[in-house]
Amino acid sequence: MGRAFEFRKGRKMKRWAAMAKTFTRIGKDIVMAVKEGGPNPDTNSRLRAVIQNAKAANMPKDNVERAIKNASNKDTANYKEILFEGYAPHGIAILIETASDNNNRTVANIRSYFNKCNGTLGTQGSVEFMFDHTCNFRIPKEGLDAEELELEFIDFGAEEVFEDEDGILIYAPFNSFGTIQKELENRGIDILSSGFERIPQITKKLNADQIADVEKLIEKIEEDDDVMNVYHTMEENEE
Repeated sequence: MGRAFEFRKGRKMKRWAAMAKTFTRIGKDIVMAVKEGGPNPDTNSRLRAVIQNAKAANMPKDNVERAIKNASNKDTANYKEILFEGYAPHGIAILIETASDNNNRTVANIRSYFNKCNGTLGTQGSVEFMFDHTCNFRIPKEGLDAEELELEFIDFGAEEVFEDEDGILIYAPFNSFGTIQKELENRGIDILSSGFERIPQITKKLNADQIADVEKLIEKIEEDDDVMNVYHTMEENEE
């Protein structure tokens, strides 16, 4: 198995699942998708993907429809995606994806978290190169073979295809998202969820005290309403 498999296995996905703000964050994704491509999921591939993710997160259909309707209102705040880069204690690189309607607020908040936790907010490009920007799709296992799919989808950009307890996962470079989404839809294969992740090229092993220092910063960042995802180069133990 490759790095995407190890990343998925080791990453603490429970953090995302446990966040009470999951629906709020999906709501932001809906707003950005509608503002970019309109409210019709049939003609807006990004919105289709967000709706699939909302379903996977058990977000009520009424909430989704209301979010789409609200996003179509020109008075609805537009969110801008901003990437922050920096270092946690012990040389751990941190990459933060945010979606904000107030850039000044977000910058001030992120800077304060780094300052309070002995980290350093970096400049653009300071750590992004340490991560591979990937896309992923989760599809049902039934009637499909992961090894066969991997061979078939190499031509569409797939780099890793593997099974876990919830289905088959396809990983590819970020810019292959549209191509793979279209091919899965053309084949009538259900997309359970999809998204983007930044996989560290190299990770660093820390001791328990050092891990606690880094996690203190990560937890502060993750609590911020503007933060969508946090990635880092700290080696994570399987749980």
